[in-house]
Amino acid sequence: MDEPLKQLLTLGRGYFDKKQYAQAEQYLSQVAEQNQSFADVYNMLGVIYHDQGQFARAQRAFESALRINPAYTEAALNLAVIYNDMGKYAEAKEVYQKALARQKNAPGEMDPFVKGKIANMYADIGHVFASNGAWEQAIEEYQRALALCPQFVDIRIKLGDALRDAGRHPEALKEFERAIEQNPGFMPGRIHYGIALYSAGQRAEAVQVWEDVLGRDPNNKSARMYLNLVKEPAKGEQAG
Repeated sequence: MDEPLKQLLTLGRGYFDKKQYAQAEQYLSQVAEQNQSFADVYNMLGVIYHDQGQFARAQRAFESALRINPAYTEAALNLAVIYNDMGKYAEAKEVYQKALARQKNAPGEMDPFVKGKIANMYADIGHVFASNGAWEQAIEEYQRALALCPQFVDIRIKLGDALRDAGRHPEALKEFERAIEQNPGFMPGRIHYGIALYSAGQRAEAVQVWEDVLGRDPNNKSARMYLNLVKEPAKGEQAG
């Protein structure tokens, strides 16, 4: 995560925790525009929209959070509340029951919701290490998070990024491939996979991945930007 984005996220979370939702929305919405891989950002935006009475926007935000992390119990329960408020009682009941079913576990096993909270704490520590270039420490924290919640695709992508920046390219590629396997429709995972391929010297494969993203999502600005970035140097080399 780059420093400006990290600052936006920190400010947004801080205002959200203090229930200063107008200020929180200002920063969190910018984070969501720049990076679509934070499930908790969409969950917080959903809470804000719900508080504002914007139920349709809240529904979309909670659904986005669950697309990124289908095991995000808090977002699932929030979505059930929104469905109920909108009169979608059957949908509310279904989402609520699924959320409760996830929380049922064997005796002595940690509650999935608690696991998720702890995993996100490890991930937050990983973000701090990563933002300071301490890649190995960041990798360890992301791995701790995924040991608890291997289904958290957003954290797996962060692990892949840290492995890539640490020069551990084969491991990074494996993490991105696993993330795509876990959530094939999550485009940021594919975008970051392309970056990892390019960083590993596999330019043609990276271009293929980004072109595939555009085939799935023709309006994807990130994929188009990276394609332009990698093609421009090639033209310069030919001109020289």
